[in-house]
Amino acid sequence: MAVLKDILYGVALEQVIGSTEVEIAQIAFDSRKVASQTLFVAIKGTLTDGHAYISLAIEKGAHAVVLESLPEHVVDGVTYLVVANSAKALGTIAANFYDHPSSKLKLVGVTGTNGKTSVCTLLYQLFRDLGYKVGLISTVENKINDAIIPSTHTTPDQVALQFLINSMIDAGCDYCFMEVSSHAVAQHRIEGLNFAGAVFTNITHDHLDFHLTFDNYLKAKKTFFDGLNKSAFALTNIDDKNGEVMLQNTKAYKKSYALKTLADFKARVMENQFSGLHLDIDGHEVYMKMVGSFNAYNLLAVYATAMLLEQDKIKVLTILSRLSGAEGRFDYIVAPNKVVGIVDYAHTPDALRNVLSTIDNIRNGNESIITIIGCGGDRDKTKRPVMAQTACDWSHKVILTSDNPRSENPEDIIKDMQAGVTPVNQRKVLTIIDRREAIKTACHLAQPGDIILLAGKGHEKYQEIKGLRTDFDDKKILLDQFNLLA
Repeated sequence: MAVLKDILYGVALEQVIGSTEVEIAQIAFDSRKVASQTLFVAIKGTLTDGHAYISLAIEKGAHAVVLESLPEHVVDGVTYLVVANSAKALGTIAANFYDHPSSKLKLVGVTGTNGKTSVCTLLYQLFRDLGYKVGLISTVENKINDAIIPSTHTTPDQVALQFLINSMIDAGCDYCFMEVSSHAVAQHRIEGLNFAGAVFTNITHDHLDFHLTFDNYLKAKKTFFDGLNKSAFALTNIDDKNGEVMLQNTKAYKKSYALKTLADFKARVMENQFSGLHLDIDGHEVYMKMVGSFNAYNLLAVYATAMLLEQDKIKVLTILSRLSGAEGRFDYIVAPNKVVGIVDYAHTPDALRNVLSTIDNIRNGNESIITIIGCGGDRDKTKRPVMAQTACDWSHKVILTSDNPRSENPEDIIKDMQAGVTPVNQRKVLTIIDRREAIKTACHLAQPGDIILLAGKGHEKYQEIKGLRTDFDDKKILLDQFNLLA
């Protein structure tokens, strides 16, 4: 319970109608969650406008409403708070309501097109093994120490975030590592959070269905860094051509990491095999279980973050050498007939290229690469032909199939992908809409030693078609097929 005036601290109010002395039991921006003594925040979303539900919220017991424009009629006894941006105000209000939990631990945010989940998961595992109590907020799952909280978004909403971090404080957590998506920044979901540091992995073609232009996408990532305070650190991948952009206007102290160029934290890939990476990190040779140059970047980002959080270098490198990364990220399995299967979340052209180039570099030269790839429905359509082209450029056989078609017709998605298949590559492409059948076909086509890449869904345990989610686990289905071929 809180007094309204107390949780409005720091909110730029344009107009107030009614009393700010009322007591507030909860905050909601979804009218379905409103109960007595609720502060309802009306947000203009991409699909619905919360202002249309103000009357319903009041009927259900809302005592106060945050909104951007007043309705024609105001209800006596209800407090109306007019602001310029309700979503932004919500972040500040939620932080006040939960007494700013992010300032009571060290919160590190990781942003970038690829690598966010891997870096956050590795940081979580590393700091748990270092003996700390740790929280994790990621695409795959949220964790408070060893307790798992299901994840619905890469970055939760403003209220859910503050509640989750407050629960971490109650559990005694010293650190929290969270993915910060560009959507979350643009929608002000991280407003009111106090970050001890920020990490930038990379930026490539993605989410243009939401941001419309690459420049807008880049600005969203940069806005995260612009908002850091001077006591925080800003760590960027300087090998990425936009890495320095992140640091241009930040007040935080600036640090960089790289494999190719001069940086504050440097690593070199000495050997890259399916058995793992042999790295030189800041002059120390380390063998890692993880594979590929993209994971070398992820591991270096984790090492650099740990150093900026003043951890012991040798302990950190020792623990990192034992870690295996996030579920569904280059998950490597071998069939009884020696066919290699790799399940990976790669769902952007750059991520797909990274995984396939890694496979190509490791293979001896005679093995064929069979790639199963689809694209999500109701998402950026411009990357679909690029995904197909990338798969064709690096594979001997490509099977175009469904990912999560959502509300779209799977055949239409595949047609968009086929536009990226050049005439010379037509002969290597099969189209099988049913993803299970596509996996089965790849397993029958593969010869001993061949490599099957099952890309796009990674850790997901469902397939979404026409609004319904049905059980679907890429890795389990691939393992089942491998066992049938034994």
